[in-house]
Amino acid sequence: MKIKQLSIFLQNKEGSLYDALEILTKENINIKALSLADTSDFGILRIVVDKPEKGIKILKENNFLVKPTDIIAIEMNDTPGGLASILGIIKKNNINLEYLYAFTHDKTDKAILLLHTDNLDELISSLEKENIIIVSAEEVYNL
Repeated sequence: MKIKQLSIFLQNKEGSLYDALEILTKENINIKALSLADTSDFGILRIVVDKPEKGIKILKENNFLVKPTDIIAIEMNDTPGGLASILGIIKKNNINLEYLYAFTHDKTDKAILLLHTDNLDELISSLEKENIIIVSAEEVYNL
């Protein structure tokens, strides 16, 4: 149920993002979702790839600082208010999200929302009680 996300710490300089992604490309590792945040000193690239263990290994071998993190994916309506309805459930259950990002896929009326909090089991339980579909890691890796 939990998905392995790779958090890659990048120097805040020209070409850093390209270098990390080019390494994954050469190893035939496909990015399924990504989020990039930056500070004045460094960037954090969060990615979900189809082969997370291989991605971690190859990035570390190429001197990238990579931290694997568990996240979950849920299916939500890709309509106005779809995200708000999920956030309402999370708020009702007093769960503090650390971050989220989303992507769409071949189900035109659905989107995948990737979520991280310090208590994923509580988040999963709260969402399942509301009949929210938790998307398996294998499904996300193969989208």
